[in-house]
Amino acid sequence: MFYIDQWYLILVVPALLFTGYAQWKVKSTYAKWRAYPNSRGMTGAEVARYMLEQNGIQDVSIQEISGELTDHYDPRSNVVNLSREVYEGTSIASIGIACHEVGHVIQHHVGYFPIKIRMAIIPLTNLGSTLAMPLIVLGLVINATRLAWLGVLCFSLSTLFQLVTLPVEFDASHRALKTIEDCGLFEGSDARGAKAVLVAAALTYVAALFVSLMQLLRWVIIIASSQRDDN
Repeated sequence: MFYIDQWYLILVVPALLFTGYAQWKVKSTYAKWRAYPNSRGMTGAEVARYMLEQNGIQDVSIQEISGELTDHYDPRSNVVNLSREVYEGTSIASIGIACHEVGHVIQHHVGYFPIKIRMAIIPLTNLGSTLAMPLIVLGLVINATRLAWLGVLCFSLSTLFQLVTLPVEFDASHRALKTIEDCGLFEGSDARGAKAVLVAAALTYVAALFVSLMQLLRWVIIIASSQRDDN
């Protein structure tokens, strides 16, 4: 148990601390820019619709959902879901988040390859997440290292998902900012604030990948050490 705790402290705890920082960063950045209205007085929903039109996308609807920072695009129903504050809000933070979600719409519209990969591996990732820990723990308890390694393989699917998610999220923000710049919709502090919100949000995905990688490395070290002890 001490051995496990040792690697948890060395590898996982720093990753969790970084995650805490990333969450604080996105919340503080969002809180800062939600206090400033955008110069055109447009709501998040209006900006999202404008961006869709600028990219020639007519078959995607925009709807309001409950919660805070629950915004997402659902490609199955072709709906951009925006939280109330983003949907109705006119803050710079609201337009940044709305533009990011439309960035995902554009990715699907142009056939962005990494998002195709992410969509394809979701079922495997869900299965792997369910089986990983039971297989690892059971394998270690009954001293069946092959079973534990199978658990690590399942866990690695989640890490792969986080790895693919990173370029997808960065690209969505890039497409959003590029559209803002190309159409001249927002400039000056509007554009700077929207970019700050998107950069802060991207940190959370970096943190998620960091945690997943450290957890994966931790289990690899533990199982490999257990295997050596048995030989």
